[in-house]
Amino acid sequence: MIRIYPLIFVLLWSSAFITTKPIVDNSNPFAALAFRFFFVAVGFYLFSLYSKNSIIIKKNNLIESVFSGVLFHGFYLGGVFYSISIGMPAGIAALIVTLQPIFTNILSGPILNEKITIKQWFGGILGLVGAILVLGLDLGVDIPILGLTATIIALIAITSSTIWQKKISNNLPLSVSNFYQAIGGCLFHTLIIIFFVKPYIDFTTTFFIAMSHQIFLVSFGAFTILMYLIKKNSANKTVSIFFLIPAVSAFMGWFFLGEILTYIDLIGFFIATIGVYIATRK
Repeated sequence: MIRIYPLIFVLLWSSAFITTKPIVDNSNPFAALAFRFFFVAVGFYLFSLYSKNSIIIKKNNLIESVFSGVLFHGFYLGGVFYSISIGMPAGIAALIVTLQPIFTNILSGPILNEKITIKQWFGGILGLVGAILVLGLDLGVDIPILGLTATIIALIAITSSTIWQKKISNNLPLSVSNFYQAIGGCLFHTLIIIFFVKPYIDFTTTFFIAMSHQIFLVSFGAFTILMYLIKKNSANKTVSIFFLIPAVSAFMGWFFLGEILTYIDLIGFFIATIGVYIATRK
């Protein structure tokens, strides 16, 4: 593993939670995601042409990649964006989807035949404890039931997508795979806005800045790094770094948005870091 990639991924992925709120404040979440993944698909298509990777692929590979995009860009991001748009606190949404490594560890053994060691379980539990300390579960927050349901669906989707991507990640170049995954995400959200919701986007400066961040830094940057890490490493080791995301998101909220960061948060960040180190070290 190239050591700097996990650090870059955590920083970029965590920043996505900071820019999701201004996006859903200025648009319908599904319209925003359809808009985002249309341009992401165009970007990966152009990159595939530049790198001379053919986008003409076998039918099975096409179905696999599009399905992966539906899981990740559709159900996962759709669930997160929708939950935040109806009042779910971004921090609690981040904490719930951060449970992903636990489920991935449980499922990657029987599905991918990966050996899950006691060390990895211990590190994962420490990471979870640290994440809970950082964000906490504010009992005074009114959590919408639909928002909670959508976030749980997002958790199931990102876990399934990670395991699915590990099974197919050696079939295609990353740019081609990402192109078809973006198409899957765009089609999913387009169907949602055609049949279920009324789309709208208020093209404010804030929306453009936040959307540009998510297209270029998150979709082109962080997601590509994630696919690379899944391809080069075991699924359970890769997703262990997700435990750092709630902590880093909390720091970013403190730095950029002036949110409160307590000593307990600092202790939680330290515990989560130790947990990730234990779970992923050789």
